[in-house]
Amino acid sequence: MAPVTDRDADAALLRELAEQHDRLQLVGFDNDAAWRLGVLMVETARRRGLGVAIDIRRHGQLLFHAAMAGTSPDNDSWLERKRRVVDLCARSSYAVGLQARYDGGSFAQWWGLDPALYAADGGAIPVLVRGTGMVGTVAVSGLAPAEDHAFAVEGLDAFLRGGSAAGP
Repeated sequence: MAPVTDRDADAALLRELAEQHDRLQLVGFDNDAAWRLGVLMVETARRRGLGVAIDIRRHGQLLFHAAMAGTSPDNDSWLERKRRVVDLCARSSYAVGLQARYDGGSFAQWWGLDPALYAADGGAIPVLVRGTGMVGTVAVSGLAPAEDHAFAVEGLDAFLRGGSAAGP
């Protein structure tokens, strides 16, 4: 059996991220849904003692923002930079950065965008509505990039499983 390379691991992770993108789709997303999702994520962060900042938007409008103890204005900057990548590509910031690396470069090289404004690191994901497409973003900052991504995905996944008027 051939050894697993970093490229093989990246390909497997890209497939996993594509599966998440396809699976995490709502039937609707309004202001109340954004609030409920944000509260669910804050409660999870509190239970785990995580110092994260959370940003949830619909059509560019900020509907929910929370900054847990241990965060700083720098986290807000990361939220914005990651969110801009999702707004541009309609894919998670983690997937976009990983795809660029897999293709032999970096996001900044491929897109030619200012890294002070765009960060293709883990932590921002699109809010997708079945039959509509991307309607918003969920962004997390405060952990390692892969953990920020995992926390955002976990929040949206838990929201989908919980069901609500604007949920699954």
